[in-house]
Amino acid sequence: MLLYNLRLPNSNKTVGAVSSEKSRAPMHPKRILLAAAVLGACVPAAYADDNKLTLENRIAQCQGCHGIPDWKTAFPEVYRVPKLGGQKPAYIVSALKEYRSGDRDFPTMRAIAANLTDAEMEGVARYYGADGGAVAAAGEKK
Repeated sequence: MLLYNLRLPNSNKTVGAVSSEKSRAPMHPKRILLAAAVLGACVPAAYADDNKLTLENRIAQCQGCHGIPDWKTAFPEVYRVPKLGGQKPAYIVSALKEYRSGDRDFPTMRAIAANLTDAEMEGVARYYGADGGAVAAAGEKK
């Protein structure tokens, strides 16, 4: 039995007192399995909502480096990051596929391209090659 602080008024109350007469039996294994199954079914549904904006997330990932005017990277070497806005979509898709296959050797881009599907590569390329790319390129002017 846990008592409240005895120095406080009305301190004769107890918290979480469980009498030894009313001990509970452990939960039946079938109930545990049922609870686990229900919880397991809810988890994928919750994560499915996070995947609805995959293309937008990929575009934002590119903008982290390629959307910053005159950005220079320091890994694995210092160099100016190329702009994507205004590039031809076929070139962007080709470059991403080369990074994914290892034909182009840059660790950061290879890691990013490794997780892109062909459809995501084409979507990113359409964004930067179309009006969105023109907006991105215009935003980079000083």
